[in-house]
Amino acid sequence: MRNPAAIAAEPPDALRFRRRLAPLVALRAVWDAREVAFSLAERDLRARYKQAVLGFLWSLASPLSLVLVFTVFFRHVARVDTDGVPYPLFAFLGLLPWSFFSASLSTGGLSLLSNRALLSKVYCPREVFPLAGVGVAAVDTAVSTTALVVMFVVYGFVPGLTALWFPVILLVQLAFTFGVVLLVSVVVVYLRDLRHALPILLQFGLFATPVAYGLDAIPAAYRPLYSALNPLAPVIDGYRRTLVLGLAPRWELLGLAAAGAAVMLVVATLVFQRLEAGIADLV
Repeated sequence: MRNPAAIAAEPPDALRFRRRLAPLVALRAVWDAREVAFSLAERDLRARYKQAVLGFLWSLASPLSLVLVFTVFFRHVARVDTDGVPYPLFAFLGLLPWSFFSASLSTGGLSLLSNRALLSKVYCPREVFPLAGVGVAAVDTAVSTTALVVMFVVYGFVPGLTALWFPVILLVQLAFTFGVVLLVSVVVVYLRDLRHALPILLQFGLFATPVAYGLDAIPAAYRPLYSALNPLAPVIDGYRRTLVLGLAPRWELLGLAAAGAAVMLVVATLVFQRLEAGIADLV
């Protein structure tokens, strides 16, 4: 039994501090502090391309070089079925969303550690730091999209009315990406080994996601579970179907991807709020 004197010395329930875990409230606070996220993203972009002769054009280097490698290997060796789409265009449509996810995770996932000097000086929701990392990746991806436009012209592809589904697919992609970035950014503060494992996990994820190949390469029996666990797979497939094949997304798989992305975002927000109190003491 507990000591009666110790029980009497405890503060009444009305004075106890209870941290409320409210994902919607947290997301609203992040939206209110969006100007801070914009400023952080602008600072990082200026620092990244400062004194670089090619500037933002460097954001094209990674996806285009991977397209070249994939074209040589997967097209001519592995014989990937692209449903008649030129393989460079097929691969680049997969690399754009993957590059955005990878860059977001590489930058936003380490944002709390790289901004440790600001954490105790700037009053704002700490979620703005990983959000700024996602913003930097978004700018790089937007620049890389110019190469996609050139490919459309070169290969004579014109997106049809099915391209109107693009915002829906993009929303799923953004929700999943921000959820993963948010979760990794706070976990890496407590588990520093994740910082070193992250590049390895991203390399594995590149080949575990249908970037260089199509979603049809995954056995049909496993696609529903695969889509829920890896929402990027139906997202990439949706971009290819709507932009170059003139088909609607596979709604059953995209729906599972949307559910998986929503769960990831909610869980990441709850974990971030739970662990946020100890961030300043550990960074």
